[in-house]
Amino acid sequence: MSTIVLLHAHPDDEASQTAGTMRLAADAGHRVVCVYATDGDHGTVPADLAEGETVVARRRVEAAASAEVLGTARVAWLGYADSGMTGWEQNEGERAFARASTEEAAARLVAVLDEEDADVVVGYDWHGGYGHPDHVKVHDVVRRAVELAARRPRWLQATMNRDHIRRLVVAAREAGLEDVGIDPDAPADDGNPFGTPEDELHWHVDARPVLAAKRAALAAHASQEDVGWMLGMPQEQFAMAFGDEWFIEEGRPAGVVDGHPLLDG
Repeated sequence: MSTIVLLHAHPDDEASQTAGTMRLAADAGHRVVCVYATDGDHGTVPADLAEGETVVARRRVEAAASAEVLGTARVAWLGYADSGMTGWEQNEGERAFARASTEEAAARLVAVLDEEDADVVVGYDWHGGYGHPDHVKVHDVVRRAVELAARRPRWLQATMNRDHIRRLVVAAREAGLEDVGIDPDAPADDGNPFGTPEDELHWHVDARPVLAAKRAALAAHASQEDVGWMLGMPQEQFAMAFGDEWFIEEGRPAGVVDGHPLLDG
């Protein structure tokens, strides 16, 4: 059995981006470790926050609940604060992940990789899928950690399939939904289109067999507003939007493999 370590920017990113891959790996007996770069301190402040309870404390409780749903064996934290979108004031904060030393952050991740003797590490594509500074930083940190780890792990980059999103948008409009809320070819936060072209991808994981777990992982992060619209989707729409997970693995032959990187790689 293998150990897979995933670095996510914020608590709840694992639920929307890699939950199916994580649950399928855990179900097959692999060890799944989720590492969060930031503590979620700039997330939505819950209306039901108890006296003395902090947003960070709530986000940790929610992350633990998501881990239980997904079969995650360990949750770890790099200890940074959230950054905002490009140009936001909190990007300049002393603890902001986006301005952290890549070398220092990579060393923190390497400590986990070496403790776990990780076989696989997962980060994001070169622009974090849509340009969020924390997501871009995840890519840089994982790239460096792979170089520094005592045993070099396989490196996967979670991303979005731009062509797949385009097909979904076309299908939605043909079904009469004009305002689908996303244009994969429009400039994202960094000025680049969303995700990655299909011909640059290597793995396609079908998350539909464990979609209930993915939805439950999202629900575990109930304090966050952006989770609400995802959970508000009817089941069929949710499956279309979140039933597929995509990865880049540098060095593999061109072409997308329909399968799981651990189970079929």
